[in-house]
Amino acid sequence: MRHTTRHPRTLPGHRAWWTAAVTAATIVVAGAFSTLPGILQSPLRGEFQWSRGAIGLAASVNMVLYGLTAPFAASLMDRFGVRRIVGTALGVVAAGALLTTVMTAAWQFTLLWGLMVGLGTGALSMTLATTVANRWFTTRRGLVTGILSSAGVLGQMVFLPALSWTVDHHGWRASLAAPALAALAVLLPVRFALGDHPADSGHRPYGNPAFVPKPPPVPGAARRALTVLRDAARTAPFWPLATAFAVCGASTNGVMWTHFAPAAHDRGMPVTTASTLLALIGVFNVAGTVVAGWLTDRFDPRRLLAVVLTARGLLLVALPTLMSATVTPPMMAFVVLFGLLDLATVPPVIALCRTFWGEDSAIVFGWASAAHQVGAALAAFLGGVARDAFAGYDPLWTVLGAACAAAALLALTVRRTPGAGTTRQGRKAVAAPGTRC
Repeated sequence: MRHTTRHPRTLPGHRAWWTAAVTAATIVVAGAFSTLPGILQSPLRGEFQWSRGAIGLAASVNMVLYGLTAPFAASLMDRFGVRRIVGTALGVVAAGALLTTVMTAAWQFTLLWGLMVGLGTGALSMTLATTVANRWFTTRRGLVTGILSSAGVLGQMVFLPALSWTVDHHGWRASLAAPALAALAVLLPVRFALGDHPADSGHRPYGNPAFVPKPPPVPGAARRALTVLRDAARTAPFWPLATAFAVCGASTNGVMWTHFAPAAHDRGMPVTTASTLLALIGVFNVAGTVVAGWLTDRFDPRRLLAVVLTARGLLLVALPTLMSATVTPPMMAFVVLFGLLDLATVPPVIALCRTFWGEDSAIVFGWASAAHQVGAALAAFLGGVARDAFAGYDPLWTVLGAACAAAALLALTVRRTPGAGTTRQGRKAVAAPGTRC
């Protein structure tokens, strides 16, 4: 077996943790871009007189492409390596954001923000986290998945208050330049510290007593992504899992990061205050996702997914009664609880994908993420249309709360059936540690 020496063994500790750290930094930067549509609505409407629907369309295109890019990015990482794909994606994201600062028409916003930033961030999504966790970790996969999944929200938490302040004091163009420069800055650690595979530096996956050879590059990345989708779609677990994850996207990314700040502003709350509340949701999101990863290693991920979705639905139904012009104790309770639940769905969904689809689980999770983002896009677009038509967001929260309850029931229907988890090549999936399905 041929080994490369691109990354000599000079770093302390296991190489897997350094790779996870660089991956987390990359996802943190990518997460900053998801915060911007909500805080850009008012300045873009003020300068260009665009409707909320037009702005929501760009956000929707971004979210759809973010999701659709994920499974193809997973295949491309198998073909060309993680480092190369991540570096290219960071460059595309930075270019799209910087070009957005010189746009003059709504279609340009859709092209630059929706298309370029959507494609770039899609390659830096939770599929990246899944690929790294699967390749570099045999034990602690659930925990690492939770940490990496929470990194995107950590990016929102870190950047959102600063970007809101930048919009107020230096204009919306400066707020776009800041995360673009951060994306360029993280290229250096990606180039020199992000490992493609443990075998490249002679390491074993963390917790694995045996050396794992690096598989050969898989040609036909696009064809493979579509083939995996076809085969997964023929199995019983795929559709309820993908549908439940679509509702997850609608009830988090779709409304909270796009419409929470405008909805709070409708009640008289300053946008900066609302953005700070979103950042606090991010604080608790990190804790909630890490804990969810730890729980996924120990309990049935189907039941964990159902509990999270049910609790989230109840919170969304209660939200219209909690919003006001000022920050109240009930509103703070919502922020804490919603933060703990926001991305807690991700570790159990990844664990279920690994259980049913084995070596193809990163690609299948990419397709589930595509469903997640389609749900988010529909909520982002229809939320803006509803606000334009009905002058309020209250019905939206109730509808999404009911959808979460239905998704929780779907999660409980996910069962292994004959043939589920068998890939096109006949490989059998292996249950993740702690998974009982």
